[in-house]
Amino acid sequence: MHVVPTVPSVLLASASPRRSELLRQIGVAHEVRPVHVDESPLPGEAPAAYVLRLAERKAAALRRGLGSADPRPVLAADTTVALDGRIFGKPGGAPELHEMLGALSGRTHQVHTAVAVLHAGGASARVSTSDVSLRPLTRDEIDWYWSTGEPADKAGGYAVQGRAAVFIRHISGSYSGVMGLPLYETWELLAPVLGPTAGSGAP
Repeated sequence: MHVVPTVPSVLLASASPRRSELLRQIGVAHEVRPVHVDESPLPGEAPAAYVLRLAERKAAALRRGLGSADPRPVLAADTTVALDGRIFGKPGGAPELHEMLGALSGRTHQVHTAVAVLHAGGASARVSTSDVSLRPLTRDEIDWYWSTGEPADKAGGYAVQGRAAVFIRHISGSYSGVMGLPLYETWELLAPVLGPTAGSGAP
């Protein structure tokens, strides 16, 4: 009987169900180990530099917590929405969502997602940047969207894979990156670490 080899387990430094789902999509067995770091942007920090710093900090924080007892590779990611260089976090309430989506309405913004991997051989990271264009939104639409509960924990106040899909006119770049884990870049980082069985395991 042929036995499909399993992928060496990866530790995912994120509680995001979307990132876990995307790793399962490409057959990467993983264990969820969320970490918490200060996510405040530094003064004048560019959005791409911001997500890269946070992804690397999350990976490093998990690795420190594990010590040498657990040699499994660590993967971390961070996503932000940016418009004209301004970083959009997660809305704290309906007024903040109105401010965010009002600014993004009818315009093209950027979604930056960084992926960082720490393993026995060292560290590597990538940043994926996509352009997302929203159609003009009304106040009633934004009120409705807040009432769904979906935008509360989303960078920029919307989820591309959820109800906000009806707001999105065009995406140029990585759909999975806008979701929170760009699979092309993630595979670039993991394949050399996981070896020839990468992608063949069951999560």
